[in-house]
Amino acid sequence: MSNALNEARRELALANRIVANEGVIDAFGHVSMRHPENPNRYLLSRSRAPELVTPDDFIEYDLDSQAVRTPEHTQYSERVIHGEIYKARPEVMAVCHHHAPAFMPLLATGIDYVPVFHLGAVGGIRPPFWDQQDEFGDTNMLVVKPEEGASLARALGKNWLVLMKRHGVTVAGTSVRDCVFRSVFSCRNADFQVRAMALGKVDPLSPGETELASVISSKTTGLVRAWEYWSMRVAKAGGLPASSSKAVRRPAKVKARAKKAKRR
Repeated sequence: MSNALNEARRELALANRIVANEGVIDAFGHVSMRHPENPNRYLLSRSRAPELVTPDDFIEYDLDSQAVRTPEHTQYSERVIHGEIYKARPEVMAVCHHHAPAFMPLLATGIDYVPVFHLGAVGGIRPPFWDQQDEFGDTNMLVVKPEEGASLARALGKNWLVLMKRHGVTVAGTSVRDCVFRSVFSCRNADFQVRAMALGKVDPLSPGETELASVISSKTTGLVRAWEYWSMRVAKAGGLPASSSKAVRRPAKVKARAKKAKRR
């Protein structure tokens, strides 16, 4: 396994743990990334809670969401969400699907997401809704068929978020870190928006403000600062277990605590 792939697997494992630690994902949901060396494949964990994902858990899929090698573990049933978006959007490098509580009031009512603070601009203005029932009738709400994933990808279009009525949200990104940034701060924005709606009329960002604020993560140090902060919070919560194929370096403070505990 190449160093690039090893590092990608480590970063993706950390991404899964970050979105879990930040309250975006709980036992359900998943983060994937396009393969760093083959754009026609992607990496997604075996079926397990994101907070437990390690670098060794990833399964390699083609864009039809078929495992390249027979997996030893169970797979996420909704992997077509990822494969069909990668197929439709060559510029997308990472995808997060979640059911964050902050979004549920909007998903249950069909009220549009609007940015109400500067970092909420990463979700755009009124990203599209997708209702599985419109095209596929009554289902168990899981997106498991390729045609369902393709329908969701069409609804996403050129946006970075698609809101799935009565279900959850799917977020696309230009990198794993970009996808995590969009996932976390769009959830913060949804929470603020719903709280503001309870108080009165919401005054969202203007289109111009949204356009200018949406590049804070890419044209300032914002993305680096956020990733370092979230990574330290994961480290404090227990850290990321080392992969059997490559040791994962831990922050110095965490190492010192482990060394002290060993002396005891």
